[in-house]
This record gives sequence, structure tokens and C-alpha cells, in this order.
Amino acid sequence: MSAVLNGLTSLFIFIVGLVALGIVVLFFIDRYQTADTVRRNYPVIGRMRYILSDLGEFFRQYFFAMDREEMPFNRAQREWVNDASRKHSTNVAFGSTRNLEPVGTPIFVNCPWPTLEEDAVKAPPLVIGRGSARNPYEAPSIFNISGMSYGALSTPAVRALSNGAAKAGCWMNTGEGGLSPYHLEGGCDIVFQIGTAKYGVRDEEGNLSDDKLREVAANEQVRMFELKLSQGAKPGKGGILPAAKVNEEIAAIRGIPVGEASISPNRHTDIGNIDELLDMIARIREVTGKPVGFKTVVGAYGWLRELFAEINRRGTECAPDFITVDGGDGGTGAAPMPLIDNVGLTLREALPMLVDLRDEAGLKDRIRVIASGKLVTPSEVAWALCAGADFVISARGFMFALGCIQAMKCNKNTCPTGITTHDPALQRGLDPTNKAVRVQNFVEQMRKEVGVIAHSCGVPEPRRLKRFHVRLVCPDGRSRPLDELYPPVEAKVAV
Repeated sequence: MSAVLNGLTSLFIFIVGLVALGIVVLFFIDRYQTADTVRRNYPVIGRMRYILSDLGEFFRQYFFAMDREEMPFNRAQREWVNDASRKHSTNVAFGSTRNLEPVGTPIFVNCPWPTLEEDAVKAPPLVIGRGSARNPYEAPSIFNISGMSYGALSTPAVRALSNGAAKAGCWMNTGEGGLSPYHLEGGCDIVFQIGTAKYGVRDEEGNLSDDKLREVAANEQVRMFELKLSQGAKPGKGGILPAAKVNEEIAAIRGIPVGEASISPNRHTDIGNIDELLDMIARIREVTGKPVGFKTVVGAYGWLRELFAEINRRGTECAPDFITVDGGDGGTGAAPMPLIDNVGLTLREALPMLVDLRDEAGLKDRIRVIASGKLVTPSEVAWALCAGADFVISARGFMFALGCIQAMKCNKNTCPTGITTHDPALQRGLDPTNKAVRVQNFVEQMRKEVGVIAHSCGVPEPRRLKRFHVRLVCPDGRSRPLDELYPPVEAKVAV
């Protein structure tokens, strides 16, 4: 017994000695290095600053931040998505925790005689590309999955989204990273996004390949093509996929070298004006036979007026079948902070502006408008429909449905939930079968609760919502109807 105790004592003394030696070594390293002032002035102890700073992200989220304080998404938003995706009750008690006084807060105008449940109907399918594409798309869902590339997302995440989209009857956008087998696995409708690097449909020189376009379009699941001009995370800059994420499979799908960072051009090199944009849309539509549109962040907007004028000059058959408008307040991708923070209009301003310019040109029935940008709860989706959107898409909302905890590690290949990492050990925690059901539940609950708002406003289904159904809080503290702040085209013509 005494021998065991002596052995344990010796081991303890040895470990203490190693720790003490390590501290001495760190002391001298910190004291004589010149790169970090804090560590030089406060050896060893100064290292705690960085440890505590990293831990602060998690402590703020779980212990210190109020329900509505966090950015980019607060706890109340994340918990609604989490409850909806798990098919838990989304009801809350004791009143709203949302401050309804900040400028821009939407307040829906409830009707004294709301729509009875027996009179309510689902939002009907809406056709995209009728009269222009050989194979128009009858889109069944008002709420769909926005572009997130395979590569930026992990294999099990894409699998879960594909299967969940098929179960929910909504479309899934591939993002600019090309079409992978995992996008097709669930059998859902696919929107193929063509980014500035033409991943998945490029030739050896990086140019758009008609042969590869035909190959992609031959798959019946691919229902539309979207040219990405810009996105909310980085308007004016191309996609960024770190080298650590570019494995052999991703490189093959994109048509790029293995192990090299995938940096897309900051715009399409072959699209530099309105004529080239319309020509490219016509080319892709002719080759594929399917609806074609484009995605953009609105900043300068005079070009949109010129675009619609040129469409009317050429003939409406040349128009894009849809325009996806993204908010300039950031998205899922890795991007420079100045672009995330300060470039591009928010969706609150851009969406009604785009809708009005389209309608003024008489193209309301020709061009569908798809809204994207931080729309993860029913009130946000309902606002977009009031503003004039035909469809709403979300990326980060679906990441929350997959289990995202907003760890802000999307670009580092260290995502703790396995959604944005290619580390097998981290991916192991994401079960595609379970998460596909959560994706389905999220879509269905979103459609249901947007319908609840519509019924409260006195209309039978969400697409009947108009601008007069929502008011926005203004700087003087009073709310004003959205149709007063952004008069629809009919009102402008009447004046």
C-alpha cells in the first residue's frame, strides 16, 4: 500500500514539475517575443486574454444576451426555427419580448373579421417561365431553400436538405458550387446556380460550356437556372471556399484543382452590361429549355430601370423569368467585413424598390420576384409577400433547422454541428435522416404560420397579402402603412 502511495506521490510531483517547467518556458517565450505587447508585458497571464475572448462568444450566447439582443440572429429567432423544425409548439406566453418601437418594425393590420379556418386555402403553385421557356416550372411552395454550395456545406448537410426539400415540396438552390449527387439524392426540385466562375458548367478555360449546360438540364430534377450577379454576404466579390475544403470530390464537381482555394471572379467576365446580361439569359434558356433568372444585391438601381426599358424594347420574351433580390446585410459565406457590414441595400429597401420598377415597366406578370435575406420567421416572410415578393428563400434559416448554433465558424472547417465542415469527426454528429425531417417540419410550419398572419389580416392565403396589410414604425414613433411609404404602381398611376 505504501509503495502505491509513494508511486502516486512521485507521479504527482512529476506532473507538478512538468507544469511548472512549462510555465517557466512560456514565461521566457512571452517575455522575449516582440509580436504581442500584452504577452510581453504580462507573460503567461496575458495568454488568458485570448482564451477568454474566444469563450466570450459562447458565454454571451448562453448566459448574458437577452432574447432579442444578438446579431445576426437573436435567440428568439433561432428558438422559433428550432421549435418549428422539431415540431414542438411555437406558442409563447406572457407577452412579446420584442420591442415594437424601433424604426422599421413591421406591424400587421389585423382585420376585424379574420378569415375563418374553413375558408382558408394554401398558396397555389405559381408558374415561372410560361411563354418563354420550353419547360416552364410550376413552383409549388412560397418558401424554399436558398443557394448554399456543396463545399461550403458538408455532405450530410446537403443530403438532409435534399431529402427534406423533397418531403416538404419546395425547391433547393445548389449555390454556385455545381451540382453534386447529394443535391439529387432526395429527389427534390433543383435550381442550378451559375456563379461567376461557372462551376459545374465550365470548360477547361473557365468559360460557360453549352454541352455541360445541356448535361445538367437533362436531369429532370433541375427545374431552373439562376445567374448569380451578386449575393448579400459579398456584393462585388466572388465566392470564397478555403483550400482546406477543396477535396478531390469537390474539385471534380467544380472543375478546379484539388487543395487550392476556390476564389470566384468578382463578376461574370462575359457580362459587363445590360445587353450582355439579356443575351446570356437568352443563351442559357435556349440551350437548357428551362426558366432562367438572376440573383443580385441592389445598390445602384438606375440600371434596373434601364434593364426593364431594354426588355420592353426587345420584347418581353427576352426578359429574365425571375429576379432574386438579396439583402446586403450578410449571408452564409465567408466575406470581408466591410462588404458584409456596409455594401448593398437591405432587403427592406431593395425589395419594394425592385417590385415597383418591374411593375412600372408593365412586367409584373412576366418576371417573378424572389426575396432573400434574413427571412427566417413567419413575420419576416409575410412582410416580404406584402412588399410584392412572389417567393421567399432562406439559407441560414435552413442551417438553423439542421442544428446550427451560430458558432460563427462557417469559413474555418471547424463547424461544431457538422454543417459547414468536411472533418469526418465533426460531420458524424449530423444525421441526414433526422435532419431531413426537421427541414420538412420547418418549411411546413413556416407556410402554416405565414398563413395564420394572412388569415388574421382577412385574406384566405399568403399571396393575397398587400402593402396595406402591414405598417412600419417610423422615426416619429408612429407606424405608417407600407403602401403609403412605397405606393404601389396602381396608386402612382391614379395620381
